[in-house]
Amino acid sequence: MFSKTCEYGIRATIFIASQSYQGNRVGLKDIAKKIDSPEAFTAKILQILSRDNIINSIKGVGGGFEIAKEKMKEIKLAQIVSALDGDSVFTGCGLGLSNCSEDHPCPMHDKFKSIRNDLAFMLENTNLEELALGIKSGETYLRY
Repeated sequence: MFSKTCEYGIRATIFIASQSYQGNRVGLKDIAKKIDSPEAFTAKILQILSRDNIINSIKGVGGGFEIAKEKMKEIKLAQIVSALDGDSVFTGCGLGLSNCSEDHPCPMHDKFKSIRNDLAFMLENTNLEELALGIKSGETYLRY
């Protein structure tokens, strides 16, 4: 459903938020290790998330990545997905066909449309704070 880039980006953002919630900035190496992602790939993802103002990048001694606590409620998963994968998850065909539409539907069009709409609703209504608090409380995990 999501690209590897997007999967790692969501994981990284949740991890950064959980650490920021405790007042910590985290570095690239720690993020890559915690989300089980190659470091260079993680760096590119973090660059995109920083450019789209989803995470903050602080340079220099004591630097790292963080997200302001008050911003966590405002950041929806849909923003992260859009920044990394574009809008294909919200509009794309379940079979990947470029010409699938209401007028010329693919065999899965009607069934996939409802799934896509449910996914879009979840992404637009899930904020970063609730996901970070699950990690912080130990109720959810990013890695086993």
